[in-house]
Amino acid sequence: MTNRQIMGQLLQAFQQVDERKKNENALVVFPDLKQLPPEISLSVLSHLNATDLCLAACVWEDLASDEILWQSQCRQCWGYTCAYKCSNEAGFSYRKLYMLLDEGTLTFNADPEMGLEYLLLHKLIENEPKDIAMFLHSTKKINWRNKRDYLRNRPEVLDNLVKLQNFENQFLPNALRGFFREISAPSDRGTYLHQLVEKFSERFVICNPRLGLTKDTVFVVCFSLILLSVDLCSPQVKNKMSKREFIRNTRHAAQDLDEDLAGHLYDNIYLIGHVAPQV
Repeated sequence: MTNRQIMGQLLQAFQQVDERKKNENALVVFPDLKQLPPEISLSVLSHLNATDLCLAACVWEDLASDEILWQSQCRQCWGYTCAYKCSNEAGFSYRKLYMLLDEGTLTFNADPEMGLEYLLLHKLIENEPKDIAMFLHSTKKINWRNKRDYLRNRPEVLDNLVKLQNFENQFLPNALRGFFREISAPSDRGTYLHQLVEKFSERFVICNPRLGLTKDTVFVVCFSLILLSVDLCSPQVKNKMSKREFIRNTRHAAQDLDEDLAGHLYDNIYLIGHVAPQV
């Protein structure tokens, strides 16, 4: 019997389980994964998250502890850790690595400094700004507020994180949204926001040299977009800025900005929304 036929029988069994659920008195029997070819069993288990995979290990310990499954779990949540370089060493376990990374991330979300100490202690990251930036950039479970506060106090890590952003061929307001999704904007419009916008402007110009925009022009336009976002998206503002007003004000501040481009910038904010919701 081929794997395709076995998969077909498995799907048929699942359909029968769904039909049995309609009858409250019926006994629902889940197919025993041990009786299936390993590649099919692993395919079924690959749809589980880490918590459910641990529960599945209570029934199918060998299958649910497979390194391929736990490698996938690790890389889905943490795109980078220097520990991946040790995957070929004897005694290495992706399941153990997942538990360490998960604990380190939870600790970071409670206290960033303690989280970094834990990650360094267990050799999950190297004590270098670039390595820390790569970890933060590729980790999905990091709390954005703690990440923002940590970066505010570690400018060298922030600089490396900005360098990891690629804004090539992106429309300016869309690139700015992506930037603030990666590096959350502060709630106040103080010095730190200016620093962030300045770093974004420099990076955007580097990624898009053909646009012919200067860093200063991008900086001015970014703040115009932030102010326009607040104006259009805030229910407290009754008299919304018109497209004509935005074009006039923005071109007055950035005289080398094309009028049509300024109009497209307004349309983007009007249709898509705020570029920095935290501001």
